[in-house]
Amino acid sequence: MRPQDDPSWLDQQYNNRARVPEAPAVIAGWTAASAAARRQLDGELDVAYGATPAQTLDVFRPARSGRRRRGHGAPVLVFIHGGYWRSLDKADHSHVAPGFTEAGHLVVVPNYGLCPAVTIETIALQMAQAVAWTWRHAGRFGGDPGRIVVAGHSAGGHLAAMLLCCDWPRLAPDLPTGLVRSALALSGLFDLEPVRRTPYLQQDLRLTAASARRLSPARFPAPAGRVATLVGALESEEFIRQNSLLRRRWGAATVPVCETVEGADHFSVLDSLVHPQGQVHRHTLTLLQQVD
Repeated sequence: MRPQDDPSWLDQQYNNRARVPEAPAVIAGWTAASAAARRQLDGELDVAYGATPAQTLDVFRPARSGRRRRGHGAPVLVFIHGGYWRSLDKADHSHVAPGFTEAGHLVVVPNYGLCPAVTIETIALQMAQAVAWTWRHAGRFGGDPGRIVVAGHSAGGHLAAMLLCCDWPRLAPDLPTGLVRSALALSGLFDLEPVRRTPYLQQDLRLTAASARRLSPARFPAPAGRVATLVGALESEEFIRQNSLLRRRWGAATVPVCETVEGADHFSVLDSLVHPQGQVHRHTLTLLQQVD
């Protein structure tokens, strides 16, 4: 039997909380830091972008001291949280915002419905609706709707890659074709077939062979934009494989950055996005500065 056909091996590869016993304490730290960030930042919380209670987002305005191009609003970062599409909340991730708002960027952190109450297809559509809302409303918060970068961690990395491939005019006729041209996927999942076969996740995600194919960005043609993919060097073999998969399938022109973050596991890797000196933070700033 190949390792990838062994259910116990798949659980070992994809059950990140089992791999990192400190995970509950790390997530509690995110939640506390995020509560502090919300007290300090200039933002609007729980803004509805859709019809269901889960479809809300938080918007954090850029600091006045940040740099921006003359005559333009601030670049916009939309950050999508992880949790295997079935857990966590935007309120656990407000701490992503301060390093980017201080640099002069508008930050949007959306929520979405969670499996098994909804499907991953529904979540992907909700994230497209959240980004469409951002495009329509960024201007009133000081953002430039023509300069949107989407980033996500874990399941959020999957959703960021999906959004790079979105047919925006099909979603709504007022949306431009190139609404999202740059994305960053941190510890992302781009081939959902092994996820579908992982016992730890099967009951909640309810993926079929067909839906796993439809929802795997690695099976899509290379989009017109670009994506940076990064993963913790201490993550599982499968997460490291997933990280390089888009580079192999889409090519270096579409995936110009494909890196590991030394010393980081699946949870601590988020620190590299949060902290301004972090490797992931620097790549995200580069994408924001390059958006035209």
